[in-house]
Amino acid sequence: MLGLVGYRLEGGEDGMLPVEVGGLKVLSVGFLLQNNDDPVIWRGPMKMGVIRQFLEDVEWGDLDLLVIDVPPGTGDEPLSVCQLIPELEGAVIVTTPQKVAAADVRKSINFCKELGVKVLGVIENMSGFVCPKCGEVTPILRANGGRVMADEMGVPFLGSIPIDPLVAESGDEGKAFVESAASSPAAGAFREIVRELTV
Repeated sequence: MLGLVGYRLEGGEDGMLPVEVGGLKVLSVGFLLQNNDDPVIWRGPMKMGVIRQFLEDVEWGDLDLLVIDVPPGTGDEPLSVCQLIPELEGAVIVTTPQKVAAADVRKSINFCKELGVKVLGVIENMSGFVCPKCGEVTPILRANGGRVMADEMGVPFLGSIPIDPLVAESGDEGKAFVESAASSPAAGAFREIVRELTV
C-alpha cells in the first residue's frame, strides 16, 4: 500500500527502527517475514508478544499520532492493544454499508465501551463507486448503513469513502492517494475525515 513490499526491519541503538516513507513511520508484521507470501499463523500469546514488542522495542521517536490497524472484530489484536496502552485516546471503527458488517461493528463498539475506550467515530468504507470516466459516485451497496448504525449506537459518524480504482492504483505505486488524485471524491472524503478527527 505504501510501496514497502520487500522492506525488512533494521535495528537501532535502542530497538527496531520503523520504516519511514512520506513523513510516516511504519511498522508491519510483513517486515518480519522471510518471504512476502508466508502466512502468519500465530495464537493469542504470540500475537500479544509481537504487539508488545512493536510498542515497547521500537525507536518511534516523537510522534504526533500512533495509528494501529487491527483486524476487524473483538479478537486478540484489539484486546492486546487495549491492554497494552491504558491511555489509549480512542478507536476509529471502519465498516461497510451492509447489515452483516454493521452487526460486527456493533460488537466492536460495545467492546470499546466495555473496555473504556472512547469511540472517536465510524467510517463507512465502500459507500459507493467512483466512475473513472465522470467521477460521479454511485451507491452499490446499502446506502448510509454506516451512518444509520453510528446514530443508533450513539457514536460520531466521520464520513463515507467510496470505492475508487485510483486508491488501489496509488497504493500499488506507493503514492499518497490524496495527493496523486486530489480532486477525486474519495480523496475529498479522506480529507474531511481527517478534519473531523483533528478538530
